[in-house]
Amino acid sequence: MDDIITIIKSAILLISAVFVILAAIGIIRYKDDMERVLYARIHILGILDVVCMISLLVLGEPLLAGVYFILTPFAAHAIANAHYYGEDKHD
Repeated sequence: MDDIITIIKSAILLISAVFVILAAIGIIRYKDDMERVLYARIHILGILDVVCMISLLVLGEPLLAGVYFILTPFAAHAIANAHYYGEDKHD
């Protein structure tokens, strides 16, 4: 029974690793000259955050996954808000 659980955990972690690589490719793919590229990058990182939370749950760290689940939306909002109201605003 322990072997099956280990195989399932390994499969979930491998799938998560593939999603991390795809998210990295997605972030690199966008060029900085596009309008609203920051918001697209934040969306990609949001998907990556879900993968990280699933990985933490699989590794047996529910408390850390919960803290990550609560704090990451605030960080993404702060980055988007700083960009929207920041010095990069072109009128």
